[in-house]
Amino acid sequence: MNLQGKIALVTGGASGLGRTTAEHLARQGARVVVLDRSHDAAREVAQGIQGLAIPADVSDEASVRAAFDQVVTEWGQPPRIVVNCAGIGTASRILPRDGGLSVDTFRKTIQVNLIGTYIVMSVAALGLSQTDPDNEDGERGVIINTASVAFQDGQVGQSAYAASKGGIVSLALPAARELARVGIRVMTIAPGLFRTPLMETLPEEIQEAITANIPFPARLGDPGEFASLVEHIVQNPSLNGEVIRLDGALRLPPR
Repeated sequence: MNLQGKIALVTGGASGLGRTTAEHLARQGARVVVLDRSHDAAREVAQGIQGLAIPADVSDEASVRAAFDQVVTEWGQPPRIVVNCAGIGTASRILPRDGGLSVDTFRKTIQVNLIGTYIVMSVAALGLSQTDPDNEDGERGVIINTASVAFQDGQVGQSAYAASKGGIVSLALPAARELARVGIRVMTIAPGLFRTPLMETLPEEIQEAITANIPFPARLGDPGEFASLVEHIVQNPSLNGEVIRLDGALRLPPR
């Protein structure tokens, strides 16, 4: 799918990988919707790329529906490119040392990361199914979800996070098979360790210890590399129903 002039919606688009992706897609000629829980932060990003800022909670169906309706109201059609970057990182043990339980943390992580992704994907697919095909292949749009290498390499304390990302990975193939009838592709990216604002707040020695497990390139991933992969997926029609690890051959240790 050609990016020029297409509407692209990026959830979690006000920070981290989402922000870089929103800015990158705008530079490639897309009209970008920055969807984020923080309206102020989303507005700041949108103003810099002549995009549209919409506040929404991806874990709330009504909020997501209202956001997609607003895109159609403002720009006349639903987004043909949807990139799910919204999510939370949590750390809790199944058996905490204090003798308590972490069920609430698990539930919240699944609600935001997995169910939130499913809600956005469902609402996006509904809108796209009512549009005309964009090209001779009959393609109507592409949905790109964000997992994590933790879906395979979950560390101690990452049970909730790994389970939520594993669910996103498992969605890719059945969703792609189902939505093929209306010309919608579904892909998933599983990033490794990337240089995000959160990572950059860590002391230098901690960052060095983290990157020591990355074979090559032996550094944190650049968010622009994630955004470039999003661009390629959009433009390559044969990429469908697959999960791509973007990790420099990293395999996370138990701790």
